Amino acid sequence: MAKTMIELKNADLTLGQAAASVHVLKGMSLEIDAGQSVGIVGPSGSGKSTLLMVLAGLERLDKGEIVIDGTPLQGLSEDRVADFRGRNIGIVFQSFHLIPNMTALENVAVPLELANARDAFDIGRRELTSVGLGERLSHYPGQLSGGEQQRVAIARALAPSPKLLIADEPTGNLDTETGRQIADLIFSKQAERNMTLILVTHDNSLAARCSRQIKVRSGIIVDDGRTTAGLAPSAVSA
Repeated sequence: MAKTMIELKNADLTLGQAAASVHVLKGMSLEIDAGQSVGIVGPSGSGKSTLLMVLAGLERLDKGEIVIDGTPLQGLSEDRVADFRGRNIGIVFQSFHLIPNMTALENVAVPLELANARDAFDIGRRELTSVGLGERLSHYPGQLSGGEQQRVAIARALAPSPKLLIADEPTGNLDTETGRQIADLIFSKQAERNMTLILVTHDNSLAARCSRQIKVRSGIIVDDGRTTAGLAPSAVSA
């Protein structure tokens, strides 16, 4: 029987306050097995990126439960959530989020050092080499192409050897060919390391490469990629 990596129960979240508040997640429940690759798709404003932030431990639920690899996150302090995330979850963003005055190697190694990892710079060199940037270690983000910057971001996400890799529109800022190369890299690393991959994308062809697709609309899951049993007809057809 497959091990459960993610368990989300009755997740409810409102962002903003008073008249500006938006009910983003509306009682979502979801289970994802370890080692799965899962694409989360839906229109803009559907809640898919917020769902991703909840799964990454970057947003706190108002109600409900989130359990990652057997660890409930709801009862943990912010520091303990951050520590758990640093050891178990790698995150790749659309906009790279590299520190501009640090080299590629420093962008990968310094977060490891801050987490008290041993041999941080050796790990950084290994990971950058594994994503094809072994000759670009001393280059700054401004000296790298968009695709190369995303490779640095992927190396940084992989450096702690996470069990869960989360990617939010990882090809969104790239041209078609570079985006394809980055997608190939992400899926190859996921398979090579047997990680669980959660991918949010507007690109249906990219989502189709995942072993499972979850469709989100208006803050609810309308298709969990396993079965539509139990869903209201209106939700299934939405």
